[in-house]
Amino acid sequence: MTPRELVLRNIDGKNVNVPLDRDRITLGRSSANELCYPDDAGLSRQHLALTRTGDHWQVEDLGSKNGTLLNGKRVEKQMPFKEGDRISAGHLTIEFADTALATANTVVFVEQNEAFSTTATTVVANLDAVLGPHADDLNKTHVMQGSPQMRALIRAGRELAGHRPLAELFTVIMDLSVEAVMAGRGVLMTLEGGELQVRAARGDGFQISTTVRERVLRNKESLLVRDAQLDRALREHVSIVEQKVRSMIAVPLQTNDRVIGLIYVDSPHLIREFSREDLNLLTVMANVAAIRIEHARLNEIEEAERAMAKDMQQAALIQQRLLPEKSPVVQGLDIAGRTTACRTVGGDYYDYLAFPDGRIGMLVGDVAGKGMPAALLMSSLQARVQVLFEDADDLARKIGRLNKAVCANCPDNRFITFFMGIIDPKTGELVYTNAGHNPPVVVRAAGDFETLKEAGGVILGILPMAAYQEARMTLNPGDVLVLFSDGVTEAADPSDDEYGEERLAALVGSMRDRPSEEIVEAIHNAVTAFTQGAPAADDITVVVARRL
Repeated sequence: MTPRELVLRNIDGKNVNVPLDRDRITLGRSSANELCYPDDAGLSRQHLALTRTGDHWQVEDLGSKNGTLLNGKRVEKQMPFKEGDRISAGHLTIEFADTALATANTVVFVEQNEAFSTTATTVVANLDAVLGPHADDLNKTHVMQGSPQMRALIRAGRELAGHRPLAELFTVIMDLSVEAVMAGRGVLMTLEGGELQVRAARGDGFQISTTVRERVLRNKESLLVRDAQLDRALREHVSIVEQKVRSMIAVPLQTNDRVIGLIYVDSPHLIREFSREDLNLLTVMANVAAIRIEHARLNEIEEAERAMAKDMQQAALIQQRLLPEKSPVVQGLDIAGRTTACRTVGGDYYDYLAFPDGRIGMLVGDVAGKGMPAALLMSSLQARVQVLFEDADDLARKIGRLNKAVCANCPDNRFITFFMGIIDPKTGELVYTNAGHNPPVVVRAAGDFETLKEAGGVILGILPMAAYQEARMTLNPGDVLVLFSDGVTEAADPSDDEYGEERLAALVGSMRDRPSEEIVEAIHNAVTAFTQGAPAADDITVVVARRL
């Protein structure tokens, strides 16, 4: 069977199904793509394309910075993409959707093309009718204080008034519903992402008509079928006959005008026939329950957000202490750096290393992604760097060792771009290696600029046995070296134009006689002005070294 959908899974394990309804699908951070993920820093603006030829699909990398992997191998040219294959790009994995259907669901919805018959066996109600000024069931003498219906409502109000956890609340509502109408069994389901999910059940093996489901969810109707064996639409369904379902009620979990799920109860035997009073009672109880569920959800979300905000603030303080407290004071060099996280914590990293022979190491890293996972990997990287680089020799070999350590501990779809340079302040000689990071910019004293692209290797965390090379260049008096993360050059204005290297070099060139601290501040301010106040899409890190 030809696959009809893709499944895209992010680092948090959340899935998105995408229909294969066209012959070419592109993916990247730019809004011009069919699949746009602007917050995924591991993706390029135009990252990859999936192309269909006949019944076959191909994957092609569109010159992305961090590359595309097919079953763990880098995509260098257009390659076949088949069922069972896995594409990794940025924080995403992409697979074909499994065409096999689940066979052991607690609840199965069975197709029913014919509408309910208009016989006396089927009763329809809704919340407005039950609670409105013309209601004639729950408002009359048969619902007095001592009636079973009133006792059930009083009990429901008492049981639902407390502050129960959401999981426990579902079970309580289910038990109250079954007992209120003396049903044989029942199930409570809520809408999650457009799909019904079972939250509580008494009994199992439910097979519910799709017509029942649609009328409850879409039309906000409560349905009572007194005898399914007599309703000519329902009795055609073998599933219902096999379950010996005789009487059933389905009501919406409705908060004012929004339906968040449904409650379904039935009786396999006509020991007690459901009545209109039962239907009205369950409709009102479901309304009370739905409001209580929404309040419980909001409370849990608020509590989780407060706890998360507190944790993130503490994490931000810890992360800030991992970064350099101040820039090194070195004769012959003027050095400054700064990072700004686009969230409370970030995945950018910079540091300085002072070696015994007087040389200074300057390094910048960018962990793919944002937030807490990226911050944890950043702190891990910082610790490994401190251990590995005790001296300034064998830079390329040590970067290789660092890569192996990152590969051994980095989760799938997490990686790190990294640049390190070691400068001798006496001679201005710079030895450097670049592991997939943005090439630094060197603005010469005369005002022209160049980028350091000659040496390096792949990003950290992808290929454990990757080899790295180092290169050398000289900073002359008046030259300015700028290390930066892609949050600088890939910052976009409202027309989707990027800040870019040329604007960065022009700004640095105009300030090449100013202190490094002022240059760093000016770059941060220029990027903010360029994006015209839009929230930063990525962390911004800048390190500047001027040769005096």
